[in-house]
Amino acid sequence: MNLKRSYLSDFVSLLFPELCAACHETLLANEHLICTSCLYNLPYTNFHLQPDNIVARQFWGKIPIEAAYTLFYFAKGGNVQNLMHQFKYKGMQQIGHLLGKMAGEQLIKNDIFNTVDFIIPVPLHKKRMQQRGYNQSTCFAEGLAEKLTGTVDDQNLIRLKATETQTHKSRFERFENMLEVFEVKKPEKLLNKHVLLVDDVITTGSTLEACGTCLLKIPGLKLSIATIAYAE
Repeated sequence: MNLKRSYLSDFVSLLFPELCAACHETLLANEHLICTSCLYNLPYTNFHLQPDNIVARQFWGKIPIEAAYTLFYFAKGGNVQNLMHQFKYKGMQQIGHLLGKMAGEQLIKNDIFNTVDFIIPVPLHKKRMQQRGYNQSTCFAEGLAEKLTGTVDDQNLIRLKATETQTHKSRFERFENMLEVFEVKKPEKLLNKHVLLVDDVITTGSTLEACGTCLLKIPGLKLSIATIAYAE
């Protein structure tokens, strides 16, 4: 019976081969979601080894953070963009979990991230959530939680209103667009806790700054930030 299943699986793979979510080449039998070549050659930042990295510097003088990190550099037309497209728009939630575990394996080497109490994803508005069916930042957070000690809390920080597209706005306009968008439902739960705020891609950091500003109203809260990719 197992032999028959193996033959059937091989036949199905010939007709419908699984493709790497990054380069779209056919995956080998022992590969999952991302091929070995891409796993080795993706543009890792290694920001877990650089306390004053580019992402951390985006928040200097704006909000106090313990540490900031991103897994990849993002370039248009590159393999990271392919990954993010499959993840956000093609329903491949498992990519987010995998990338979260990959990021977590780096972050456990950094003492600051080992003190995280809660991992909080940037929330989607309920209308966007209904359209997409899942929050990509929550998928990433769940992968991180498999490696870090923090617990995922995706119910406490909420988005009160939908916002306009940020694509063609300046950094100030983006931040202004996010004012009074977020709210913490149970701030007492986060008193004196270390929160890791996570999102998929960071560009100007305005969304993360707005979320962070909201969270940092809570007494004693320490804030760190992690994303999948950094787009210059």
